[in-house]
Amino acid sequence: GEVCNMINKKYNEFLPSMQSAEDLVAKVDGLSSNIDLLKAGIENEVQQDLNVAVAEFTELKQQLEQDTLVLSILKKLQEFDTAIKDYNTALLEKKYVTAAQQLEKARSSLKMLESRKGFELKILKALGTELTVQTQNMLYHLGEEWQKLAVWKLPPSKESSSLESVMHSELHLRTVPSKEEEIAGPPVASVLQAFAVLGELHTKLKIFGQLLLKYILKPLISYPSLQPFTEEQSDVFILRFKSEEPNLDHSSPMEVFYKIQLVFEVLHKYLLNVPLVQPAEDKKECRVTLAELLGDMIWEELSDCLIQNCLVNSIPTNSSKLEQYIEVIKSTEEFEKALKNMHFLKGDTTDLLEYARNVNSHFANKKCQDVIVAARNLMTSEIHNTVKITPDSCVGLPRLPGPATGDHLKMEKTSKLLHNDMVNLENETKLSQYMFSLPTCRISSSVEKLMELAYQTLLEATASTDQCCIQLFYSVRNIFQLFYDVVPTYHKENLQKLPQLAAIHHNNCMYIAHHLLTLGHQFRYRLTNILCDGAATFVDLVPGFRRLGMECFLAQMRVQKGEILERLSSARNFSNMDDEENYCAANKAIRQVLHQLKRLGKVWQDVLPVNVYCKAMGTLLNTALSEIVTRIAALEDISAEDADRLYSLCRTMVEEGPQVFIPLPEEDKNKKYQEEVPVYVQKWMTFKELMIILQANLQEIVDQWADGKGPLAAEFSAAEVKSLIRALFQNTERRAAALAKIK
Repeated sequence: GEVCNMINKKYNEFLPSMQSAEDLVAKVDGLSSNIDLLKAGIENEVQQDLNVAVAEFTELKQQLEQDTLVLSILKKLQEFDTAIKDYNTALLEKKYVTAAQQLEKARSSLKMLESRKGFELKILKALGTELTVQTQNMLYHLGEEWQKLAVWKLPPSKESSSLESVMHSELHLRTVPSKEEEIAGPPVASVLQAFAVLGELHTKLKIFGQLLLKYILKPLISYPSLQPFTEEQSDVFILRFKSEEPNLDHSSPMEVFYKIQLVFEVLHKYLLNVPLVQPAEDKKECRVTLAELLGDMIWEELSDCLIQNCLVNSIPTNSSKLEQYIEVIKSTEEFEKALKNMHFLKGDTTDLLEYARNVNSHFANKKCQDVIVAARNLMTSEIHNTVKITPDSCVGLPRLPGPATGDHLKMEKTSKLLHNDMVNLENETKLSQYMFSLPTCRISSSVEKLMELAYQTLLEATASTDQCCIQLFYSVRNIFQLFYDVVPTYHKENLQKLPQLAAIHHNNCMYIAHHLLTLGHQFRYRLTNILCDGAATFVDLVPGFRRLGMECFLAQMRVQKGEILERLSSARNFSNMDDEENYCAANKAIRQVLHQLKRLGKVWQDVLPVNVYCKAMGTLLNTALSEIVTRIAALEDISAEDADRLYSLCRTMVEEGPQVFIPLPEEDKNKKYQEEVPVYVQKWMTFKELMIILQANLQEIVDQWADGKGPLAAEFSAAEVKSLIRALFQNTERRAAALAKIK
């Protein structure tokens, strides 16, 4: 029973909540269907109304935008119109800056109008034209004003830029504004500011700057005699020139700087000290002075001109003057400072000052250039002006300090080639100075000067800064490289044509090679420390110079040999000398050869060193004798009369040949060399033996042969002797017996 009650109780409690849940469900169902009805209603009616409203809204919005655009365009057109009106008013009142600003306003209104897409107005083209016309009109007015402010009086353009025509240049600057303009502020400022607003200032200033450079600044740098001269009148300031006798070819930088500074001060005072507002790209306006703008335009050209025509000339040419150059650097600094104060220059050191401060390097460059130019002039001068050198001649050699004595060097003509009778070489070997001496001969005086130049330059190097020392050392090496390249080419034709020049050139090369052996050595204390690996030497150039001299001389020898053989070729092979015509031809050929050798002996006399002379003449005489021997030995038949005539031709050679040996101008001293001819002429004895054969009988020839041990055997082979015997003698038993003994 208990349980039953409990269940009933719970059930009774449950029923109402169940009931309320069912009610709830029913309510929800009702609501849901209401919503469905409403949704259907909205979809059918309200949505349509909404779409209509949005469309209307969009249309209105577009309408508004269109109206705003039209309004802004009308506003811009109105702005343009007002600007042009205001411009006209300002222009009439000569308020140039205002007028220019109004034009620029009109310009920016027009730009806005042109940038509207989809809105092309025919009127815009007309407005553009109007603006252009007004701008040109304004520029014309400004140009007129500007021309009154700065008036150029120039020489007629067809005159050259000579000193005379430059004297006619004047610049007039107007100083006092006339009454009606006083209201507009200083006329210079307003005219120039208006140009600036219109963006035309640059062009105007550029033209002014070019005239200033051409007619005032550059002439002041180029002509030392020009002085700027100023004159102030009531309303105008005049800048012109007067001419004074200059004391030098080039003015000192100090004088030039002074003149140019004066010109800038005048310009600054009367024209350029005008602050301007420059329209800048990013709409921020920047304030500059006119001087800055002009400076930017002309400084580079002006400073180049100052460097090239003024500073370059002031660089000293010897190291002793380098000290005084401080003055130039100082005055360059002051010049730049003055220009900076006037705003012509901005920023730090310019090229001009850099150049002046860099004097050591320019000194070295200038020195090296001078050295090379001097050397080149010497190399291209005549070879045939000669000087005689002897074993104890010397270059103007400096007496050099030892390693410890510092750099105080003095030039002295030393009496010996090197400063001691004994040259003290690195390895302490004592050598007599004659080990290094040159034989007596003639060299071009230009080459002696060239060598002096080399010594002087090395001497200068030892007293210079390290950098300069290195440059000078290498420029001395360059002198010799240059000689090696220039001389053989430049004098090529003469060296081939003129035997005397070839001989002098040979001596020149040997002389240079000789000095190059010791050149670096004498300066070693100073140069070796600076040049790496003790490279302060010229020894490597020696073989090249010896070869150069030899090759030129040998080429000349080949020419002479060719001529000798050419002449002997007209001697009809020395055959049939019993024919008068043949004999004359041979005799003439021999005479010509002797004449050629005599002439050579004369032009080489006193030029070539004696030993070279004797070898050269010996070689050429030998060529002639050798050719004659070959021709005669080849003959197949020599009659008794032929033999006599051949003998007399040969005797001419033997008697007159030695007389071509005249190495020295003093006659009596040449005897010795003429007696030594057999030493220099290889075929001399052969020739003498041939003459003996031409006069000998069979027995005498066999005796001369002496079983291959006699003098004849020393000069001719058995075959040659047999051939001569067959040519000279009839075919008899005696001849056969003689031939049998020659073997």
